[in-house]
Amino acid sequence: MLTVSKLTYKIGARTILDECSINIMDGWKAGVIGLNGAGKSTLFKLIAGELQADGGTVSYPSNQTLGMVRQDIEETDDALLDIVLAADEEMAQLWKATETEEDPNKIAEIYEKLSDMDAYSAPSKAARLLTGLGFKEEQLQEPFSSFSGGWRMRVALAAALFVEPEILLLDEPTNHLDLEAIMWLEAYLAAYPHTLLIISHDREVLNKCIDHVVHVDNQQLTMYTGNYDTFERERAERLGLQQKMFEKQQAERAHMQKFVDRFKAQASKASQAQSRMKALERMDIVDAVIAHRAVTFTFPNPDKIASPMVSIDRADVGYEEGNPILRDVHESIDCDDRIAILGANGNGKSTMMKLIAGKLGVMEGSLFRSNKLRIGYFSQHQTEELDVNATAYEEMMTMMRQKYPEVSEPVVRAKLGAFGFSRQLSDNKISTLSGGEKARLLFAFMSFDAPHLLLLDEPTNHLDIDAREALVQALNGYEGAIIIVSHDPNMIERVADRLWLVKDGACSHFDGDLEDYRKFTIQARRDERKGDKKKKKKKDTVEPTKTTTDVNPQAVAKLEKEIAKLETQKTELESLMSADGFYTQPNIDTAKIQETHTKVLADLVVAETQWMEVSGG
Repeated sequence: MLTVSKLTYKIGARTILDECSINIMDGWKAGVIGLNGAGKSTLFKLIAGELQADGGTVSYPSNQTLGMVRQDIEETDDALLDIVLAADEEMAQLWKATETEEDPNKIAEIYEKLSDMDAYSAPSKAARLLTGLGFKEEQLQEPFSSFSGGWRMRVALAAALFVEPEILLLDEPTNHLDLEAIMWLEAYLAAYPHTLLIISHDREVLNKCIDHVVHVDNQQLTMYTGNYDTFERERAERLGLQQKMFEKQQAERAHMQKFVDRFKAQASKASQAQSRMKALERMDIVDAVIAHRAVTFTFPNPDKIASPMVSIDRADVGYEEGNPILRDVHESIDCDDRIAILGANGNGKSTMMKLIAGKLGVMEGSLFRSNKLRIGYFSQHQTEELDVNATAYEEMMTMMRQKYPEVSEPVVRAKLGAFGFSRQLSDNKISTLSGGEKARLLFAFMSFDAPHLLLLDEPTNHLDIDAREALVQALNGYEGAIIIVSHDPNMIERVADRLWLVKDGACSHFDGDLEDYRKFTIQARRDERKGDKKKKKKKDTVEPTKTTTDVNPQAVAKLEKEIAKLETQKTELESLMSADGFYTQPNIDTAKIQETHTKVLADLVVAETQWMEVSGG
């Protein structure tokens, strides 16, 4: 059990955590959530011993290991597989000892320990983790130094998962992953056999992987049972009850105060007035519910233009110095299209976005773009182009005056206000803005002239859950066309109604929803692994002319039965939990029902993944 007792941490005069206490039981999977800056990452660093608390303690059994994703893997030419294997320091030391130890008895002991640790299957396990996170088999022996920052973070994540500590801390593990790798990670974490604490702004990951929530808010930690959706429902109901209690208590206080004010000067009523005053002083005050100022976004609606706005005809797309990234692209975009582009990182999603935005031309074929078309293009890389010494207002004014030289200050501030920038925040230097605030500034930049088409390349990377919800609502209220590249499945499901798949140098329509795409991805990876095994086998032996399938009909039927059972349980539980007054009925064990619901969701993810693994292809 991980115990946090009266934990306090301050930065100067500012208190981040104030005498916080929670218990995380062995085997729990807890999502740590809260607004940006609330103290989530600080809590992790205190648990890991990277920061020293100003008060209180963090403790867990001495025989349990605690692990986090390393941020400091040195520049090295070691192979990816070797880096992951080296993460288990005890195993690595034992293998090293086999090369230097000369005592036969000690050598036997070493090999016995390695056997107990299942060390002989370790390379296979490390390879599964790396390929699950998006690396191809042929990349596993490539040097770490040849990969960029995002891919290096995947190696660090694989290393943390490989060690499989009894307490695993993951801080935004999906930030550097594409949708395909996230889908794999969801299933892996849902089946993780030990305690897990995960900071994430991805509500789908939280819903599928956790059974408890630790809410970091107002310098305190509050524990909830269930996944993220359950937390939202229960907290809303609790806050509603608290507000009702506050209003009732305030009315009672007002009545008592009125009596005191009226009769405190009368001798005949003095004792009663005095009694009322003491009662007021003793009253345990219930705080009013202070609603967080939710950030709201508003994208201006464009004027109408004819469809198609963009038409691409048999185009090859790429960069001057190389071969085409995409070939024979044949697509069109209408005024009301809502399209999500799917595909693993490196397959050409951003290339497709740049083509539509006009930042890339076609190498072959043709591209039509309406001469009336205005495009708003969002990319996280644009933050690197901001003048960090300027204020948000100054940058916005500079940008707008390039098109509207006479634009006034009120108009500029109104455009910033549409994305949550108060006058004070818009006068802050960009260097002081958080990642989420910079993202909101880019939304203001891209939409100031009411574009007909919004191109959003990973728009949610620095947004917390509340800001992501605000973005989804703003996009659904926008009347132009939208094309999204995102690893946030919740956003794709709620905003997009068409899916394009960029894969193997082509862009094609994907028929189905994200659940179909998840199954498609699992099957594609399974086929890829089978192909790699066949290639390896060909090197050593002649491939037989007749192949056999490894489909197990009994296993498939068993899993299908299990999936049907879990889906029925899920429906029944959600119907019960959505009923009015669920959290206030005294005879219902709400915590137990929420815990069961979360376990059913996790079991369903695992069962569906296993079904895809054994159902052939």
